[in-house]
Amino acid sequence: MFNKILIANRGEIALRIIRTCKEMGVKTVAVYSTADKDSLHVRFADEAVCIGSPASKDSYLNIPRIIAAAEITNADAIHPGYGFLSENAEFSRICEEYNIKFIGASPEMINQMGDKATAKATMAAAGVPTIPGSEGLIGSIDEGLSLADEIGYPVILKATAGGGGKGMRIVKEPAGFKKAWDDARQESAAAFGNNGLYLEKFVEEPRHIEIQIIGDSRGKACHLSERDCSIQRRHQKLVEETPSPFITDELREKMGQAAIKGAEAIAYEGAGTIEFLVDKNRNFYFMEMNTRIQVEHPITEEVTDFDLIKEQIKVAAGEPISGKNYFPKLFAMECRINAEDPSNGFRPSPGKIVNLHLPGGKGVRIDSHVYAGYIIPPNYDSMIAKLIVSGQSREEVIVRMKRALEEFVIDGIKTTIPFHLTLLEDPAFNSGNFTTKFLDDFDFSKIKPH
Repeated sequence: MFNKILIANRGEIALRIIRTCKEMGVKTVAVYSTADKDSLHVRFADEAVCIGSPASKDSYLNIPRIIAAAEITNADAIHPGYGFLSENAEFSRICEEYNIKFIGASPEMINQMGDKATAKATMAAAGVPTIPGSEGLIGSIDEGLSLADEIGYPVILKATAGGGGKGMRIVKEPAGFKKAWDDARQESAAAFGNNGLYLEKFVEEPRHIEIQIIGDSRGKACHLSERDCSIQRRHQKLVEETPSPFITDELREKMGQAAIKGAEAIAYEGAGTIEFLVDKNRNFYFMEMNTRIQVEHPITEEVTDFDLIKEQIKVAAGEPISGKNYFPKLFAMECRINAEDPSNGFRPSPGKIVNLHLPGGKGVRIDSHVYAGYIIPPNYDSMIAKLIVSGQSREEVIVRMKRALEEFVIDGIKTTIPFHLTLLEDPAFNSGNFTTKFLDDFDFSKIKPH
């Protein structure tokens, strides 16, 4: 086991990792920017090193400074959390070069799964269902038009290096193909420095369902069932739950086995997520793989009684996985509490938290790094807390979540709490009848101040 782990991240995920390390008897090192000097992850780590100014490029994305911090503190491993450098193949490679264990995927694995066209081809070869489309990148408009005619409209053009919805265009008929092609290439080149596109059948009325997997250095993998992440705004998740109200036991078993097949085909090591789109007829298709821990991992922990961060660390230290697949024993839901104004286009709302009261009680968990008097910097992602609720049924979880949200008081800034309270009153959401497009038609004018 490692003696000391440096956490190359900030906020709630850094604090989350520190907590598990303390329980495992592993020393921790926090790194922080000058904007985060008062953050709880800095206070609760055994050691802390300032690595730069507020801009991410000067701190949390600055590989030389992070490696230097690991060296001067004698850390023998680095946990990257999620975001920032968690899926950066070069960072993983440099950790190897400096004999520091990267608690995440290998450089080769990150590259293989980070390029969407390569990832899709790899999974198809492993027998995992994939969305009909191009075998790789499309070489020309004519090639794209020909393939679209073959698989049938609507189709979607996607940037191979894409993420966050950038470089994506839906094409409903041949007449709109050229404009979509030009727009997607231009946006992809600007966002990622790569204008390569691939084409897929557009999945109608999709659900975004992901399977949590863990793989070890022996080539074995197991899964911890699914999470439904369909409630999204501009491809950013706002609410996640498990089990999915849409997935049957038979489909759950099939998707779990497909995820294991994909993970073992590439000898995946560590925690990862195989993401699927599921259409209205419950056909499922591989979408992408995230080679890191996910923001929404706590709901899986709550329904399986399984510490995913601990398992990540154990696997990185060379220990085998249990080999057992886990299925939900309970129901759980996570609401992301962001410092944003949902009544004003989710405009960011950084600033000082004047007063804070966190909800509690049976089945309520809060993952957060904020406190009364904390100043939320404008430099980073706006998520300031995750409210996780579990219960014996989905209905119980929804009632408990409403109660917890009503108890949750954050004064001084705007948050997404009013949005969540409004969503939980929606009949379609409560019945489980929603897709990834649910918020496209949501009436945000119904949101009332909390």
